[in-house]
Amino acid sequence: MLPHLKTVLARQRMDEETFPMDPVSEQLPTTDDPFSGPIRNIAPWNFTVLAVVMFVVSSLSLTENFLVMFVTFKFKQLRQPLNYIIVNLAIADFLVSLTGGLISFLTNARGYFFLGRWACVLEGFAVTFFGIVALWSLAVLSFERFFVICRPLGNIRLQAKHAILGLLFVWTFSFIWTFPPVLGWNRYTVSKIGTTCEPDWYSTNITDHSYIITFFVTCFIFPLGVIFFCYGKLLRKLRKVSHGRLATARKPERQVTRMVVVMIVAFMVGWTPYAAFSILVTAYPTIELDPRAAAIPAFFSKTAAVYNPIIYVFMNKQFRKCLIQHFTGMGTIPESNLNQTSERPGITAESQTGELSAIATRIPVGSTVSPRSDDSQTDCGSFAQLPIPENKVCPL
Repeated sequence: MLPHLKTVLARQRMDEETFPMDPVSEQLPTTDDPFSGPIRNIAPWNFTVLAVVMFVVSSLSLTENFLVMFVTFKFKQLRQPLNYIIVNLAIADFLVSLTGGLISFLTNARGYFFLGRWACVLEGFAVTFFGIVALWSLAVLSFERFFVICRPLGNIRLQAKHAILGLLFVWTFSFIWTFPPVLGWNRYTVSKIGTTCEPDWYSTNITDHSYIITFFVTCFIFPLGVIFFCYGKLLRKLRKVSHGRLATARKPERQVTRMVVVMIVAFMVGWTPYAAFSILVTAYPTIELDPRAAAIPAFFSKTAAVYNPIIYVFMNKQFRKCLIQHFTGMGTIPESNLNQTSERPGITAESQTGELSAIATRIPVGSTVSPRSDDSQTDCGSFAQLPIPENKVCPL
């Protein structure tokens, strides 16, 4: 027996020398358990790149959206009903970056979702919920601008109660369609790359499919339809006014056209890839995709939190003035002049609610211009030739 034992030990030593054990590979988990280690076949530098990207995106988003909230809180002239939804958009984007951005940075820095399953559900719900709040905020913002300029209800103006109702709708509607996965209609699970969490797009269950389709319609198709309808109606009416009644309105029309194009393009660029990816993997759950390629749409949609403040706030002339005044102290004029300006009947300062609201101020309650036969009371009124003073102060 002793010679036989020596032979077995010798063969074992030869096998170990020929096929040495890799201690690293023993620590790597299978792709079925991304909570205990990095996903196989993905080089560590990929996670490093994603961590850097999320750090930059989250830092910019948190800074920009905090400035929006801070300046709006400090200068009461910005606290107008038309700006409520803009601040709400900033809050939603801030929370997206604070939850999803921070968690995604930490998990990519470690290379796997080391925080556990409970944190995965939390991140998946928070990012989806706040993301849809931001998405519907853009839609409600487009409706409010259509409401202010085109006046579909005649002389009824946008008031604080209307803006608050819009906010309640956004948060309630978004919660209704993002909380069901927590209760079992679909679920929030780790993505293919293993460092973020999202709804289970890859499920083959028909019940899960019904949620994805419903979610896609209510949280992408509907807000996109609202945006196209409201801005399309607004542009069409402005074009009628500028071509048929007032030549000086063509400059505001060009400004509005430029802003609307930027808004719609930003919406499509930020969310269409993720929506298309979700529908693709829902329709073909067995499709083989590289985990890195599958992660691009989700990470790219988070960049919307960076350019939303730039488009909807920093392009607002009044906000820029308040921001400059806060950091430089420049641009102050006597408050009496402001009162004389803002209290003139039929005139609202352009800077009070931005360029689009400045155009709305040129639409008087009772227009002296005879309406065309194809313009009803619910259409955009004509532009009155009223001077629009440029307020240069942001009173505290």
